Amino acid sequence: MTAPFSASPENFPPAFDSERADRLIEELAPEARSLLDDSTRRSLIRSVAGNSPYLARSMLKEGLFLRELFEYGPDVILDRLENSALAIAEETDLALAMQRLRIAKREAALAIALADIAGVYPLELVTERLTRFADACVKGALRHLLAEDARKAGRTDTPGQLEATTGLVVIAMGKHGAFELNYSSDIDLIVFYEEERFPFVLRGDKRMAAVDLVKRLVKLLAESTVEGCVFRVDLRLRPDAGATQIAISTEAAELYYESMGQNWERAAWIKARQCAGDAEAGAQFLKNMEPFIWRKHLDFAAIEDIHSIKRQIHAHSGHSRIAVSGHNIKLGRGGIREIEVFAQTQQLILGGRDRSLRERTTVGALRALHARGHISETAMADLEKAYRVLRTLEHRLQMIEDQQIHTLPKTPDGIDHVARFMGYEDTVSFEEELRSRLASVQGHYSRLFESEAPLASKAGSLVFTGVEEDPETVATLARMGFERPADISSIIRGWHHGRIRATRSARARELLTKLMPALLEA
Repeated sequence: MTAPFSASPENFPPAFDSERADRLIEELAPEARSLLDDSTRRSLIRSVAGNSPYLARSMLKEGLFLRELFEYGPDVILDRLENSALAIAEETDLALAMQRLRIAKREAALAIALADIAGVYPLELVTERLTRFADACVKGALRHLLAEDARKAGRTDTPGQLEATTGLVVIAMGKHGAFELNYSSDIDLIVFYEEERFPFVLRGDKRMAAVDLVKRLVKLLAESTVEGCVFRVDLRLRPDAGATQIAISTEAAELYYESMGQNWERAAWIKARQCAGDAEAGAQFLKNMEPFIWRKHLDFAAIEDIHSIKRQIHAHSGHSRIAVSGHNIKLGRGGIREIEVFAQTQQLILGGRDRSLRERTTVGALRALHARGHISETAMADLEKAYRVLRTLEHRLQMIEDQQIHTLPKTPDGIDHVARFMGYEDTVSFEEELRSRLASVQGHYSRLFESEAPLASKAGSLVFTGVEEDPETVATLARMGFERPADISSIIRGWHHGRIRATRSARARELLTKLMPALLEA
């Protein structure tokens, strides 16, 4: 068990806003004031309050909880909060269930943040505890809704029995699937149902009942109330999200992936994991998905298309200086996405024949690739260190006001703030360290498949994979002269989903990827 905040105060980030830190000390609730008698606890509270307005407000609101957190430690408290999230399955009042989940989320966010900032939790434990709490919220919410439907249908099964037997499969994707959740992250979910097992109907239709249940699940988790929201839910990683319902039968999903699945979707499914629902149905579905994700036999065109995931991102050559101000540490040069794509493209090509490469986590994938001799020790070490630095920075940015942001401030004062929150006494040292890490990632990334023709433009990246607009691609299209670049990007992504007859074969989509830069230039 982790000791209750026994870290050294010298390692706490200096308070950027000392006045706000002092105000919090003065205004702290009576039940938490005894914490200030201990110099280590006082230093941590000042550090957190002086860097995060959001966490300062949470500490003022949660005086009793704050005292218990310091008394028992984050492990005990977070276990309790996970159990509390699961327990809403027994709550019959929807409004009360929503309120309880939101209060638990606020408390979990505060506990994890303090454990992170104090240095009690390393990065892996921060993301694991964020993910475990998200899992508990999804399971608790799903059980609550299934119990509601069962009561209407006259069934007497317990919430746990319903979850285990109703053929509903909730898949966590992306960072949620890999136990790598951000501090202020959306959760990416796909919901499937096995028609033979799913027992509920709405107006005589099982699909309508499943869709209705998912809508209520999103409401329970994502609707903003006076207590905030639990998690924003993103359902767009499901098969052809622009043309399908938010709950899909397992049979229809398997047919889609077999005939229309794209390589970027294979990359996304590397991290997939069942987080709630019918374990038997989920295990069978994930087993059926393995041949789609991990292809044992790849022809040249398929390998080239996998490479295109990387080649569409403009890799800047030379040694141009990366500006820290306004830099997007997720999608920008040398950012988190480049590390993930570096690992995933090689996993897709090699993982069909080598099960040891089927690692969900980014760091685990880098280590597996090195262990099998596919990347050098230097590349593994450089990318792993950069990943840890960038993910920690991502968390600090998001902790400031509990916003899902990935872009550094554009003002000198904003950069100074982030530098202090990262533990740097001077901003110059922070900027130099960050530039060094970004340049290291960029170097390893640009050398990957460097002999191949790029699929970007001289004007920048041309990425048409995924379900959301790539900001660098939209900027590239604007520089190329398109007046409505976001619309152009959306249209081309629709082509890649086979929404026109000419692009419904895998070979046609592979050719489209290859031709697109020249078509756009023309």
